[in-house]
This record gives sequence, C-alpha cells and structure tokens, in this order.
Amino acid sequence: MDLASLIRDIPDFPKPGIIFKDITTLIAHPKGFKEAVDRIAERFKNTGIHSVLAVEARGYIFGGAIAHEMGIGLIIVRKPGKLPYKTKSISYELEYGTDTLCIHEDSIAPGQKILLVDDLLATGGTAKAVCKLIEQMGGQVAACSFVIELDFLKGRENLAGYDVFSLIHF
Repeated sequence: MDLASLIRDIPDFPKPGIIFKDITTLIAHPKGFKEAVDRIAERFKNTGIHSVLAVEARGYIFGGAIAHEMGIGLIIVRKPGKLPYKTKSISYELEYGTDTLCIHEDSIAPGQKILLVDDLLATGGTAKAVCKLIEQMGGQVAACSFVIELDFLKGRENLAGYDVFSLIHF
C-alpha cells in the first residue's frame, strides 16, 4: 500500500510557506493505519525492546498501537504540568524558541531498551531531546521510529548515532 498517498498536504499551515503533512487522513483509513502500525511493529519485533515511548501528541496515536501490537508497555512524554506524578524534564531549542518535555521520574528503569515513536521527523530537535532524557534516566534508546520523515530538513543528521526508521519520506 502506498502510505504516502494517504497523507494530506495542507498549504500555509501553521504559517505561510509551510506545507503541513496531515496524518489524520492516514489514521482515518483503516487499512492504511493498520499497515503503518504493523510495519513499524514488525520492524522492531524480537529486538528485545522493553517499551515504546511516545511523544505528545500525535506520537501517542501510533505509539499506543505499536506498543499493543508488540505486546509491550507505553511510556508517554508530555508538556509541563500535564503529568500527575513527579517528573523529570528536558528543555531544548526549536527553530522559533524553546520547548520543554516531561516524563514521570519512574517511567524508565536503568538498562531498559526504549523505542521512541513520533509521527514526524523534521529537524530532529524534539527526538534528540527525548533521546537525551531517556539516557539521563538510565534507559537505552534502541531506535527512533517515525511515520513521516521530511528528508530536506535533515533531522536524521541530528540523530546521528541512533537507529532511525521512517515509513514515509518526503
């Protein structure tokens, strides 16, 4: 199945000159959504990964389904003030400012092998920050997986040293 054909382009969103890659058309397509989840889960099945870590918010859609398919747990990373228990956080630079992500302080055990899942790899700043957070907590980043990779933004270069897998390349 051509999963790229199930991604809708939204011109000038969120600002002029940007072409937003909309995954809602993919997740609304039962066979397409299932294939995307199955292909990622199959790629990492039997690799000793302990948990999927999904990044807020669209990463949750795929992360939960992939964790379910692999029969492993799901860890979530959220914006500040959204998690109810004690958290660890990381702040990082964006092209237009800074952002912060948080995780429950007891989410990752030392040596735990983690599959980071998000919907899109652009510049790689968010994923790199999350990898650092995983490692600061004693976890191992087994791989980073994305549904879409915007190759022209070279985010993969920002994740040098990590196993990076993307289903769809634009």
